[in-house]
Formats: sequence, structure tokens, C-alpha cells
Amino acid sequence: MPMISVSTASVHDVEADVLILPLLSGKDDSPATVPGAPEVTEAIAALEPSSARGDVHRIPSFSLAAAGSLLLVGVGASSLDEVSAEDLRLAYGAASRVLTGVGTAALALPGGSAEQLAAAIEGAALGAYAFNAHKSESSKAKPAVQSLVVLAEDESAATTAAERADVLAGAVGIARDLVNTPPNLLYPAEFARRAQELVEDLPITVTVLDEKELAEGGYGGIIGVGQGSSRPPRLVRLEYAPEGAAQSVALVGKGITFDTGGISIKPAAGMDEMTSDMTGAATVLAATVGAARLGLGVRITTFLALAENMPGGGAQRPGDVVTMRNGMTVEVLNTDAEGRMVMADALVDAVATEPDLVMDVATLTGAAMVALGKRTAAVMGTEAAREAVMEASAQAGEPFWPLPFPAELRADLTGRVADLRNIGERWGGALSAGVFLKEFVGEAEWAHLDIAGPAFSTAPLGYMGKGATGMSVRTVLQVIEDRAS
Repeated sequence: MPMISVSTASVHDVEADVLILPLLSGKDDSPATVPGAPEVTEAIAALEPSSARGDVHRIPSFSLAAAGSLLLVGVGASSLDEVSAEDLRLAYGAASRVLTGVGTAALALPGGSAEQLAAAIEGAALGAYAFNAHKSESSKAKPAVQSLVVLAEDESAATTAAERADVLAGAVGIARDLVNTPPNLLYPAEFARRAQELVEDLPITVTVLDEKELAEGGYGGIIGVGQGSSRPPRLVRLEYAPEGAAQSVALVGKGITFDTGGISIKPAAGMDEMTSDMTGAATVLAATVGAARLGLGVRITTFLALAENMPGGGAQRPGDVVTMRNGMTVEVLNTDAEGRMVMADALVDAVATEPDLVMDVATLTGAAMVALGKRTAAVMGTEAAREAVMEASAQAGEPFWPLPFPAELRADLTGRVADLRNIGERWGGALSAGVFLKEFVGEAEWAHLDIAGPAFSTAPLGYMGKGATGMSVRTVLQVIEDRAS
């Protein structure tokens, strides 16, 4: 994470390795412009630089500024009045993301509002991320930007925005680090250990159930998924209970630390990306840490359902029947529909805390990706909870889309020899998975976030590089913040 500070220095005087400035498109075929820096606009006229959102151009500063070089980033408009907060997050995120190996980057948004500057700071903080934990020195991996200096006229407002951006980027960084960690190094017990380590300095209590306690407690879904692995499952419960909290939220995260598909094994192509199948658990853990660091007045109880889905000699078979935490029985017709099994057990515990809202986050179905692509996540559940997520996602700048629960899909989940079966027909697979989970939440206010597409990226975009994106951490945090007392 970069250190973020605020300065009232001008764009000409600030000392930094690089100075990031916005690039606006010209009107009526006129050249691109840099607001607040006419001499820079004049200097780049012959270059005819692209001002498309996220396009970056690094040039020597010459005598134009004290900074070592200038990085001009397109914001995709001819006026800052036309630029959204998310456009600025993505643009400034793209700028900081390409500045690996740079010590100090200064950023400015001349003529922008306080809200726009806050978005630019957040984007730059999110973009300043690199995962080099497993790179040897011989690979010459460059670290992310070490320090961000924000140039602002209103020092107080910019400082508040910078402090918030620091917490948000830190929370997203937690999720990214966990997801990017190779699966041989991040298994259920190790995930639980890291969760405990991450909250050591926070007012969060942690309880970890091992495989024996899970079996004794009747967590048939979690035990069943994890029984094919030599590394047994865990259920982690975290509780943040600030004094005077009037609202309570329960979070549940899918934590399949690696997913082979089990006996219903996946194709080899792309299976390496199944290291990201614990993104839901990483997300809700990160959001819980972020809420505690922001001091939000909401009670949060978080459940991490952790298992490794392997085709070992003890693995569950298609056709097995397991008894879930609430006593319902489920026919396991496809062992690659494992996420809903671990989530269902954890949802039973989450609902038992009698919260005002339950939210679960999971890389649950490829069908969600088929429906919405790789950048947009799905949200299902009760109407009020769906709307709360949609409103929060708009504020956070993370794209979600609401999906329904068609009544006719429920009949296809009725088991032949048990109460339920863990898959429905092929069509509407994301919806069927949500309908399955609905059986375990009763009448609770509930939102189900399927982030299978945007959780992991193979192509950079804005503040998101390749690999874990951390998408949905900020939305979950915003939902909680909207309920804060």
C-alpha cells in the first residue's frame, strides 16, 4: 500500500518522481488540453495524445514542473463537468498502475470538485498495487508506487478523502493478496490463520471450527465438500460489535481455496484460475476489516466457509446425500456445484444471529458470467436488499445487475430421495443456485452477490490489473456504511 499525503504545493513546484495530470479532449477538433497547466497543453500539442479514458502518456517535465516527469492520463471527456467519479477512479487508477518502480507520484486534478478529487485519490490508491510475494530477485519485479502526494487547495477535505482512500485500498488489497496467493500456500487452515492475524489489532473476535467441530455441529455441506482433500475444511466466524450499534449485518463468503470440481472434475484449461474460488471469503473478511478501521457503527458477524474441493479417495460422489446444518438433506448430483453447499451451512448460522441484513458473496456460477460478462456481477435476493446493493454499487463504482428468482425453478431442485438436489437444469444456472440458497435463509432480508466474472481478470482495466480485482469489497463496505449509526 502506498503512503498517501496531501500538499498545497502547485503543479509546478511539487517535488516527485512523477506528476499525474488529467488530459481532456479538445472541442471541435482542437488539441487535447491539460486543465490548469496551459504551458503543458502547448508543449504536447504536436504529440496529438489520445485523451480516451485510461490512456496514459509519460513525458519529460523539462522546465514545466519540478517533478521528474509528467504522466498525462485521459479522462474521456472535453470538460471535467462531464466526467463521473468512476471515470476518474479508472483513469487515475490506470495511471498509478503503470508506475511500477516509481518511488513518489504526485497527483492533481486542477479545476475538479472535492468529490472528483476524492475519486481520483481512491483510483490512484487502488491502482498502486503489485503482487510480487513469489517473484525472485532475478525476475526484476518492480514494486508498486511507494508514495502518493495529493495536490489540493482544500487541505482538510483532501486529507479526509485520502484517509478514506487509504482504508478502502487497504481492504481491497487484503482481498487481492489472499486471492493471488497460490493454492498450495493458502488452504483452509492457513486462510483461518491469516484471518486471525489480519484482525489482531482490531476490535474483532474470531472463532474457528475445525473438521471435528464441523462434523459434531452438523455442517454436512462444508464437511462433504472438504472430505476429498488432505487439508480439511474450516468455518471462521468473526464478530465486530461496536458500542451503540443500532443495525446488524451478517456476511457470508464462499472460501473454496481450490476447486478441481471434485469427482465431477473440471476441464484442465483454465483450472489454475480456480485459485480464486475463495474470493467471496476474502471479500467479506476484507470488508469486515475495512468497517472496523472506519469505525462504522454497525454490528457485523462474518462467516468464512473454507474448504478445498478435491477428487481424493474420500471425496463425496455424485448421488451422495448429506445432511445440512439446518437438518435439510441434499442429493449431491454434481460435486462441482460445491459453493452453494458450503454457503448454505454458513447461511444457516448467519440467519441465526438475527441480523437486519444478510449478504453473501461468492464466485458461485459460470452462468452468471454467461449472462453478464466478465466485468458485471449479479445480485439476487429480497427486493429491499437487492436495491441496497444496487445503490451502494453505484456509489462505489462497481457494476452489479439485479437478477430474479423465477418461481418455476424451485420445482427442479426437489430431490428424488432427499429434500433438495444441488443442481437444477442447465438454463438459468445462476438463478437456480440462488434459489437453492434461498432455502437456507428463511424470511431474512438477504442479498446474494455472484461475482464469478469480475472477481478475477486476465486483462487490466483502470485500477484493476491481472489477477484478483477485489471487486465488490467497496460495495459491501458501502452497504454497511449506509446502515451505520
